Amino acid sequence: MKLISLAWRNVWRRKRRTLITASSIGFGVLLSATFTGMALYMYGNMIDASASTGFGHITISAVGYNKTPTLDKRISTTDELREKLIREQGVADAMVRIMGQAMFASAVKSVGGMFLAIDPSQETEKYNLLIRLIKQGNVFTDKDGTGVVVGNKLAEKLNLKLGKKLVYTTTDVNGEIVSEIARVSGVFSTGVAEIDGGLVLLPIDRVRNVLGYEKDEATLLAVMLDNQRKADDIRHRLSEKLDLKRQEALTWRDTQADLAGMITIDGASNYISQLLVALLISAGVLNTLLMSVLERTREFGVMMALGMSARQLFKLVLFESVWLALIGLVVGVMITSPWYWYLDVYGLDFSAMLSGEDYSVAGVLVDPIVRVKLYIETVVIILSVVFTLAILSGVYPAWRAGRIPPIESLRNI
Repeated sequence: MKLISLAWRNVWRRKRRTLITASSIGFGVLLSATFTGMALYMYGNMIDASASTGFGHITISAVGYNKTPTLDKRISTTDELREKLIREQGVADAMVRIMGQAMFASAVKSVGGMFLAIDPSQETEKYNLLIRLIKQGNVFTDKDGTGVVVGNKLAEKLNLKLGKKLVYTTTDVNGEIVSEIARVSGVFSTGVAEIDGGLVLLPIDRVRNVLGYEKDEATLLAVMLDNQRKADDIRHRLSEKLDLKRQEALTWRDTQADLAGMITIDGASNYISQLLVALLISAGVLNTLLMSVLERTREFGVMMALGMSARQLFKLVLFESVWLALIGLVVGVMITSPWYWYLDVYGLDFSAMLSGEDYSVAGVLVDPIVRVKLYIETVVIILSVVFTLAILSGVYPAWRAGRIPPIESLRNI
């Protein structure tokens, strides 16, 4: 305890130096929390947006559908399976969907794209981004009706307006070409050119009739989770509990491989940035303690001449690094808290830096207003890493303090 209290007094002998070092540690905490929080917020938003436009956080589909998504690969008893899914812990909702390729034509021209057949009674704005972003009209209310919701870019290409006819052509379960006529009931706009120009929402029962599906058949079940970070664990549990034999359960990392790859690469670059910040913090603490040790050479010599061992000197300087680390963490929490609150409530608007109205990365909608999101375990990791690095930076100065013999220390004054 004497060494600890002595280390505390030594830290404040050079108040300006201590405050500068503590501020550098605190600023490192601020940068680390900001970079990590922004990345986690962006990743979470992108994953949720991608999940809500098609496959969900977890996808239940026929075996092989993800590799070759043809309309002849389908699952049955979807209504019964959905009821089981929504009772599972961690599952927020589950939607029966049919997804496939089609040609869309109007009186003007025709273009290729994707259709997503949905049951409007199951879909909500919370878990269906396309419904949430409808700018004109409304989503169809009858799952066997003729309504259709199109993207604004597709509407421009085909010169479509509310109430206009749209013909979609695809292949049924037997490989035959089939067509159906629909009328535009709504127009959505996500800001992602690929989605707005090539995706259409259709009523699921109408599509079942066109494709030759049975009443409870579909290509997939999109499972939405309360926490997408638990997707792997929940997928494993669902696979075992539901005894999926002719179906397979895949997470968003499998169904959205491009997005998963982008997040992995971006996360790696974020780790490099964090490493550079950590090196700067370590260099600051090392410089402060080393200067302190060099300035107190005679003092250490006297202390050793009076009976203090090299090991005790090592502990003394190491305790000083501990105090510097703790003071720095307190400063870091104090300056980070208001900054985090501001970013969480208001965020930073980067829309002016994005080209046009395309707010997408890897074909997925991103929020141009960047906020932050930190989890408890993330905060613990950041503080622990900064604290550990600050202490490790004091190892060499502490070792150096106990290496010089006391007589030599006194002679070199």
